[in-house]
Amino acid sequence: MSAGAGTIPRMIAFDIELASLVEIPPGGDLDALGPFELSVAAARDDRGGAWTWHGGEPARPAPRMSSADARAVLLHLRERIRAGETVVAWNGVGFDLKWLGAAADDVRLASEVALGTCDPLLQLFHARGFPVSLAAVADGLGITQKKSMSGAEAPRAWARGEHARVIEYVHGDCSLTLEVARRIVERKAVRWITKRGTPASEPMARLLTARELLALPPPDQSWMTTPIRRERFFDWLRTESDSTPPFSIQPPRA
Repeated sequence: MSAGAGTIPRMIAFDIELASLVEIPPGGDLDALGPFELSVAAARDDRGGAWTWHGGEPARPAPRMSSADARAVLLHLRERIRAGETVVAWNGVGFDLKWLGAAADDVRLASEVALGTCDPLLQLFHARGFPVSLAAVADGLGITQKKSMSGAEAPRAWARGEHARVIEYVHGDCSLTLEVARRIVERKAVRWITKRGTPASEPMARLLTARELLALPPPDQSWMTTPIRRERFFDWLRTESDSTPPFSIQPPRA
């Protein structure tokens, strides 16, 4: 998974969008409102490859992905990991793969993919004790690409039948994640713009998989009053040797 000095590993980035229409209260946690139905998933690699998964036909997407659709995403990502490529996602371990596993009704497959995925947000969290948004990191790294809509808007656009617009958006996030990961590897550091508008940075010698991050001690959060615990990202993971049943998959909220 790691690359030699001065080289950039082959990479593929992925992202998902929700079909569930949810309202996040001020200061609320989107993840706490799950499980979710999914509308579309996408992946892009650094050789120009692009993949889109959704229910229905290419010209007539379905309102939501089926379990077979979600499983197809996971199988593709597992194949790329097994081929030695760097699979990368921003908050992919704690969110995207968790809900792909739920949608696919295969949490163990999603867990296998998650353990082999590089998640720079999670890696920065281990270093600093807090997460940073993809947009803030893109700004810090000097990337001019901007999101075409918000993640909260995407489910509503999909429900209105604006499928092409949402598909363009999810692929845009994949491209942005891929460029962010490439620059982190090149510079051996991640940079971002803080909420105060000041630049910040953290050394990142190489991208680590979630499996490697789990071998590290939790971040020092002794200075925080309400820290986000590491378990929030990992508590859903299951393995073949894990006798604990997967989290209960309840009907998604309307």
